[in-house]
Amino acid sequence: MIYWQLFLTFLNIGLLSFGGGYAALPIIEDLVVHQEHWLTLEEFSHLITISQMTPGPIAINASTFIGTQIGGVGGAVAATIGCTLPSIIIVTFLAYLYHRYQKLSLMQDTLFILRPVVVALIASSGLSIFINAIWGNERIIWMDPNWLMLIIFSVAMFFLNKFKANPILIMLSAGLVNIIYHAL
Repeated sequence: MIYWQLFLTFLNIGLLSFGGGYAALPIIEDLVVHQEHWLTLEEFSHLITISQMTPGPIAINASTFIGTQIGGVGGAVAATIGCTLPSIIIVTFLAYLYHRYQKLSLMQDTLFILRPVVVALIASSGLSIFINAIWGNERIIWMDPNWLMLIIFSVAMFFLNKFKANPILIMLSAGLVNIIYHAL
């Protein structure tokens, strides 16, 4: 039963998430954390972090990790197939349409209009994860942030934007800083 439920949940995510993996994160969060209560927001944040560190699309990685967490290997297979099946069908159909009608101004206008919506979806998920990392449990207490996480975030943003640093090195460095901090 859980395999079928995972398949249907991630089929829904696959059908409703337009704009790539990052745009799917708010939908995944809503269904997995808030509706199904399979994971806490903190567990979801951890899985998203792992999904970003591993090769491949983040939404597929997240579905695989969440499926494993909920239903083992069978859950991973069910969630991953559910997440990818709509994309396979829709992308094949859209590739045909785009190839056939790519010069139409309506096609170009539609794609142009969808860009800000995708950015908003990505920003929404990023903000939710940021709040959880700095304040925890989606509640902002301005005077009581996790200062270590806030400093790591600020330094990482600085190096990523100013020097275009390698994200893998940034993640490894942040992990090393956290290990050293907790060892002291």
